Amino acid sequence: MPFFLWLYVCLRLVWPLPMARAARGALMALLLLAAHYHLLLWRVFASPFAPEMPRPLMILGSEAFACFVWLAALTLALDVALLTARLLRVRLSPRLRTAARGLVAATALALSAFSMVQALAVPEVRRMDVALRNLPAALEGATLVQLTDLHLSPMLNAHWAQQVVAKVNALSPDLVVITGDLIDGTPAQRAEEIRPLADLRARWGVVTILGNHEYYFGAQVWAETFRAQGMRVLLNEHVVLGTPDAPLVVAGLTDEAARRFDLPLPDATQALTDAPPGAPVILLAHQPKQAKTYAALGADLQLSGHTHGGMVRGLDRLVARANAGFVSGGYALDGMLLYVSNGTGLWNGFSQRLGVPAEITLFTLHRAADGRNAFLAHSPP
Repeated sequence: MPFFLWLYVCLRLVWPLPMARAARGALMALLLLAAHYHLLLWRVFASPFAPEMPRPLMILGSEAFACFVWLAALTLALDVALLTARLLRVRLSPRLRTAARGLVAATALALSAFSMVQALAVPEVRRMDVALRNLPAALEGATLVQLTDLHLSPMLNAHWAQQVVAKVNALSPDLVVITGDLIDGTPAQRAEEIRPLADLRARWGVVTILGNHEYYFGAQVWAETFRAQGMRVLLNEHVVLGTPDAPLVVAGLTDEAARRFDLPLPDATQALTDAPPGAPVILLAHQPKQAKTYAALGADLQLSGHTHGGMVRGLDRLVARANAGFVSGGYALDGMLLYVSNGTGLWNGFSQRLGVPAEITLFTLHRAADGRNAFLAHSPP
């Protein structure tokens, strides 16, 4: 597929440009490398997720690939416009066609650069007020921070992680939850990048689950590594926070990727076994796909990630279709609330954000006056 997209861009965009043949050839060669960026990572590093390369080079490679994707999309849009003009018998001069191709190239470069800057930025805080049925009076106003999809790597490195941790600690939350995909790489590769996470501070500590990327690099060893960082890792199990008279259940699931590695699949029934009856339940599930099933089991609030919010406005509709219609923000499902975070970071596969900002999400819990779970208010990230 990358080769045919490259061929299409070359034939429809590059070759008609008024440039010397050598210059066109050099540009097509660069685009060939950009189009096959991930294949090159496979060849050299045996993984496109965690190439061990200097951060500037990693950013440059990811930017080149993203620019190529934008070029392909905008070239297709230009061809649709030219075909429409032809069907309407609108005559366009060769000079205008050339100018349009130049505009496509400049726009692709500008969009990819701007979107890369957005993807690498330390996210802002998004504040959500949530009403939960059965929330004990003693827990009125309790706060929790959700982080997800940090994808710590040479691109989103230790310095970036330190800034995220500083923002979270400044909120003084009661609880921090991390809903998977913390890393890209093995514990040995990511030792420096994950070190700042040990500095996260919350009254009830840090609870995390595993995402599909942890499974790609050894779920069991990553679970032990996170525990050594002071996190409480939940694998189809729950923890009771608060007090015996004012309990709050936080349950965490494994990820669907476990199927590929013969490890336990997500099991919300097991995770909620022996949970205090009547206590509000916050369920952590990396992927949002099965939210309707979990709603039927009595969870009050499900926190998920995985989708990255779709990364680019418009593309989010396609991402939603691959995730049972869930992609970003809050959903009400048969009495349960689902919140799908846009993600705190972004992985090397397509490091672009346009109209879909990353977020550190701060939830403030309230007692539901009418006995129904509900999102009360939120602020944009």
